[in-house]
Amino acid sequence: MKAVFLIKNGAPASAFEIREIPIPNPDVGQVLVKVEAFGLNFADVMARKGMYKEAPPLPCVLGYDVAGTVAATGKSVTNLKTGDRVTAMTRFGGYAEYAVTDARAISIIPATLEAATATALTTQYCTAYFAAAEMVNLHRGDKVLIQSGAGGVGTALIQYAKYKQCEIFSTAGSEEKLRYLAALGVNHPINYTTQDFEASVKKITEGKGVDVIFDAVGGKSVKKGFRSLASSGRIVCFGAADMSNKNAIGKIKAALDFGIYHPVMFMMASKSMLGINMLRVADDHPQVLQRCLEAVVRLTEEGVFTPTVGKIFPVADIAAAHEYLEKRKSMGKVAVTW
Repeated sequence: MKAVFLIKNGAPASAFEIREIPIPNPDVGQVLVKVEAFGLNFADVMARKGMYKEAPPLPCVLGYDVAGTVAATGKSVTNLKTGDRVTAMTRFGGYAEYAVTDARAISIIPATLEAATATALTTQYCTAYFAAAEMVNLHRGDKVLIQSGAGGVGTALIQYAKYKQCEIFSTAGSEEKLRYLAALGVNHPINYTTQDFEASVKKITEGKGVDVIFDAVGGKSVKKGFRSLASSGRIVCFGAADMSNKNAIGKIKAALDFGIYHPVMFMMASKSMLGINMLRVADDHPQVLQRCLEAVVRLTEEGVFTPTVGKIFPVADIAAAHEYLEKRKSMGKVAVTW
């Protein structure tokens, strides 16, 4: 089978190489998926640049989410069979024609759901569901700020917040993306290139702040977000995109820009800060991932979740796909097909 290997850190044009390798065999409790499409996540960009410590040593095959059909099952797998159409989260190895994953990280999908669309349901929609339904539990009327709302996780968070009848604030960096946010149902789209989101939130809420913030940006966005919370507010951090295009000194500054916090600050202000790494959740609590994925597929079938596919690339254009995602051109999911 063919697989896309990350062979060096750096620019996408020289980072990848397609190689021929044996098809893997599923072990006990595992499933082999014949991949129709695999999805890109910003963590892939960070791994390509050597900034994601969870990534395996080079050369390696990246990729967290795939969609296709079950090609084989290992012993003890009883809920899936050969030929089932599925979406799955992989522990790397997704950039390949065949991928192996834990049976608890896979779900059958409707026959009508396109493979590229289905790749959004694992990492991105599971992250959104875990953050909004399990870590925070949104309620009707909550004021919710979603940073980078035009991305894959942002889109999912907006759809879930709308489902829960929240008042939604969301940021994006272009007029095109602001229109996209408005079409999704965002009540208060904010252009972060021309507006200070902290000032906008304070003005719209008359100084009270928002109840929940979902932040994939990191750096000073977190510190300003913490100040933008109302009492009993919660900020959920699940990314650090602000650090991706900085040199060593810039990365140190961005890390310091997160701010320094003490438990007394949280208690006195009645505010909370939460962090999410879905790869760690999948490793340590696979039953939680399974629960989230089942809920995501169910909500997709009910029409609550409707993933947006920003662009689909052929595998030969993997470098262009990475560049497209890194430069924040995408709205929704970026997928690659074989």
